[in-house]
Amino acid sequence: MDIHDYTLPESDRQLLAECEVQTFRATGPGGQGVNTTDSAVRLHHTPTGIVVTARQERSQYLNKQLAVRRLRERIQKAQYVEAPRVATREPRRVQRRVIQAKRVLGQRKRMRGRVSPGDE
Repeated sequence: MDIHDYTLPESDRQLLAECEVQTFRATGPGGQGVNTTDSAVRLHHTPTGIVVTARQERSQYLNKQLAVRRLRERIQKAQYVEAPRVATREPRRVQRRVIQAKRVLGQRKRMRGRVSPGDE
């Protein structure tokens, strides 16, 4: 399924039903609380293949809500298609101005020649 054809469900519960939910132990500071509880959540959205994780909170419930919010944002961001850029031509006056500026710079560089001993 292409992500652009996918319609995002209105409720978080419906979106969560389309996901594989995995819980695991969060790493980092926190000592025993972190080491004993499976509070981190990983959501794998099967229709789109997007995976998000959340492990900021000490509560699995809050991490799950955060993960669903992140998943919703990632799906919306992936569905956004930027309009193709329309190429434009530079006006002739701009082309002339650029060429004139190059000419002036070239003349300035040519005038920078070495000074001969008699011209000092």
